Amino acid sequence: MRIEVENESVLRFGTGSPVRAASAIAPLGDGWLVAQDDATHAAWYRPAGTTPVRVLPAVDGHEVFSSAAGTKHLKPDFEAACAVEAGVLLLGSGSTRARMRSSLVTTAADGPGFAVADLTGLYDAVAGALGTPAGRLNLEGACRQGDRLRWFQRGNPAAGVPSASVDVDLPGLLLAATGRAAPEAVRVDRARPYDLGAADGIPLAVTDAVALPDGRILLSAAAEDTPNPVDDGPVVAAALALLDGDRVTAVTALPRRGGAVRKVEGLALHSADHRDGLRLLAVVDADDPEVPSALLHLRVLW
Repeated sequence: MRIEVENESVLRFGTGSPVRAASAIAPLGDGWLVAQDDATHAAWYRPAGTTPVRVLPAVDGHEVFSSAAGTKHLKPDFEAACAVEAGVLLLGSGSTRARMRSSLVTTAADGPGFAVADLTGLYDAVAGALGTPAGRLNLEGACRQGDRLRWFQRGNPAAGVPSASVDVDLPGLLLAATGRAAPEAVRVDRARPYDLGAADGIPLAVTDAVALPDGRILLSAAAEDTPNPVDDGPVVAAALALLDGDRVTAVTALPRRGGAVRKVEGLALHSADHRDGLRLLAVVDADDPEVPSALLHLRVLW
């Protein structure tokens, strides 16, 4: 597997303010919805420009969250975005109780809307299926495969938590996300662990996933030196990994820019227009709210 960066641009709203902490991307209408993990608004990237889309009500009066402001514990931490018939389903990481929510973002003639649900019961079931200790859950990627959502745990092997996934019944999840079913009633299937290798002694861990037309799954991964799922740490490498069933069949480092690691946190399939590869959109989190997130156009060749 070979990776080329065909284009890179910064993400800014029409006001010039930066798109912060981009963590996931999925198609919505005539553009792409980019989640900001530390804000109540996502960014709708469209040909006419990038506009904010509310995905959560203000939390205790706050619209953005940071360590410096003492509000990081309130952030929704939407880390996964999955296109569904109704729009885009955003899912929190589950790394704290405040991050166990979903937001179903929809479009209408009068503009986008959203519906938020507390999915704590489902997150507890996922943690149980993964065998993840309390406080170590960190669900950072998801992709749709038919009527299932494959949901990926960003592992931290140094803390005894492997990268892994579970399959969740998608119709049941959508019922829970719209308040029509109890979250704990959603079916969760067995866990699948993955070994993605390491860079400079730091294990690579899943940051997002995208399903490919042939049934395989492409993962983004980062080697981040952090002791827990909440605190940021230095990122020493980033890569894409290919899954065929339960097997990791290829891992390739993402090209650096001027020696700097591009920490890809979100992936979306742009086109699979030939048999030898495909094109992706990827969003990069700079781990700095003052630095705009980047949008990458990637070409992957087999």
